[in-house]
Amino acid sequence: MQRSRYYYLVKIQYLGYRLHGWQRQPNFKTVEGLIRKTLKFVLPDIKTKILGSSRTDAMVSANEAAFELFVYEEPLQDLQDFLQVFNKNLPPDIRALSIEEVDAAFNIIQHPKQKEYLYLFSFGSKNHPFCAPLMANIQDDLDIELMKKGAAMFQGEHSFKNYTVSPSEKTKLTRLVEVCGISENELYTANFFPETSYIFSVKGSGFLRYQIRLMMGTLIQLGKGEVTLQDIQDSLKPESEMTMTFIAPASGLILNKIDFK
Repeated sequence: MQRSRYYYLVKIQYLGYRLHGWQRQPNFKTVEGLIRKTLKFVLPDIKTKILGSSRTDAMVSANEAAFELFVYEEPLQDLQDFLQVFNKNLPPDIRALSIEEVDAAFNIIQHPKQKEYLYLFSFGSKNHPFCAPLMANIQDDLDIELMKKGAAMFQGEHSFKNYTVSPSEKTKLTRLVEVCGISENELYTANFFPETSYIFSVKGSGFLRYQIRLMMGTLIQLGKGEVTLQDIQDSLKPESEMTMTFIAPASGLILNKIDFK
């Protein structure tokens, strides 16, 4: 008997500046909504469904994200032809990178994976307006060396209950951050970027809602002298009652890479 459902892993990239995040919402342009709309156009007679691996927030971009595509009744005939037609009809700020068939056992939510997020930022003089979609600009002096020390404190397994918003009783608040650090930006360049900018890099298997932006916000406060290294150390303890409230701007955050193990 022929299968009634076929499964594909699609990797994409997008500029999130004009979009209201990944998840489809009424009356808002979202990544999921635009992808669904495009699929209906390029596969008008085929039933499809998609499931994303990450629900990025409004204005957050992705250099490499992924979704699982379910195609019913009949398989896609030529994956590379589909990819070409799909890209031709997607809006210019979304691009499909690759597509591969997977089996029914693959689950994009539960499958082991590692995500790398980057937060691109500069400080001091105001940036050229063209930087706004990708780079946060802090118009204050920041102690970058101190921020590097603070970033290193997030690495490892900690309670991040003070670095999320509205968790449920079932939310797993202890998370493992495999890599965390700040370095000078040599990855993303443009002739209108400031002479010096920085990247906050974080790798792990999963993150809480707003976790990375709250971590970045705390590091900005550290760089401005508003919190201390001891404050960060205390905030990561399970018994801590501190509340980290500064959520860094969304437009500096990029889902840089997602690897399925």
